[in-house]
Amino acid sequence: MTERVYNFSAGPATLPLTVLEQARRDLVDYSGAGMSVLEMSHRSAPFDSIIKEAEADLRELLGIPANYKVLFLQGGASLQFTMVPMNLLPENRSADYIITGVWSQSAIKEAKKIGQARVAASTEDSNFSRIPAQEELQLDPAAVYAHFTSNNTIFGTEWRAEPEVGDVPLICDASSDFISRPLDITKYGLIYAGAQKNAGAAGVTIVIVRDDLLVQVPPGLPSLLDYRLLAEKESLYNTPPCFSIYIAGLVFKWLLNDIGGLASIQKMNEEKARLLYDAIDGTDFYRGHSEPASRSLMNVTFRLPSEELEKLFAKEATTERLDGLKGHRSVGGIRASIYNAFPKEGVVKLVEFMREFERKHG
Repeated sequence: MTERVYNFSAGPATLPLTVLEQARRDLVDYSGAGMSVLEMSHRSAPFDSIIKEAEADLRELLGIPANYKVLFLQGGASLQFTMVPMNLLPENRSADYIITGVWSQSAIKEAKKIGQARVAASTEDSNFSRIPAQEELQLDPAAVYAHFTSNNTIFGTEWRAEPEVGDVPLICDASSDFISRPLDITKYGLIYAGAQKNAGAAGVTIVIVRDDLLVQVPPGLPSLLDYRLLAEKESLYNTPPCFSIYIAGLVFKWLLNDIGGLASIQKMNEEKARLLYDAIDGTDFYRGHSEPASRSLMNVTFRLPSEELEKLFAKEATTERLDGLKGHRSVGGIRASIYNAFPKEGVVKLVEFMREFERKHG
């Protein structure tokens, strides 16, 4: 097999090697079924076990209470930008959005196509280099929900704790730090996440929604956009992304059995990020984009003294099998995405490369 690179891509991202190896073993014949999951009916007994085990393991990982439904949907987090207001934003009500980057901007843009949505806070004036403080939030106590994005892949910021929104249901786009740390699910009305950062392969979007919000879903929505119908059909109203659900299930088992749960993966993520941020802070050659109190454990963004050096850094890093380090055009510079499955040795190698690059060009 070709030697694997260290994949710093913001997503689709690194998967656990044990998950990939298990998928390879199962690819032609899943568990004696005589066929691949790729060929399997979503109504079959083997797939019924796959999706039910995936849900049970996710419930165990996050401690999801019984009054929450777990949905495995399609369309990515971007479709949830539309589905959330379609299902939860009545015509005569308004929703609050906290803007901390491109994806929360996209979320409110879609919400305004459906109904009334207002900006409760924004850090755009700092080029999204920080998370707003609680006292900056101008929340509407009559809002139907409050929406935030827990981690910002492009700018490298992350909420350390949820915003306090009182009795208003809290909605979270958790796509890029989903299952990277323990969460108190009871603080949320709804959480959604595309799987391709931490939870598996692209193609499945996970939605965790509280039962009382499903009661509010208006009648007459298009079937595939109706949370209540999709929950009633247990994610099987139509053919779901079967193979992506299977991969997500393997990732959940990896976290439970190999890693020891979300508290353990959080410690590992903190250690990886600390190594990289210490390397950035230890020199004037590198400059972090995000403010220290708002730094992401998932996406580390930094600049070099010039754009020419940044291009050279990304090019030379690729030759050292350090792949996907070019920053997003909104920020420029370098972005190292170090999600759950990204190995610590890859961060160590990047830090070594950074020191050598500075020695040659600093």
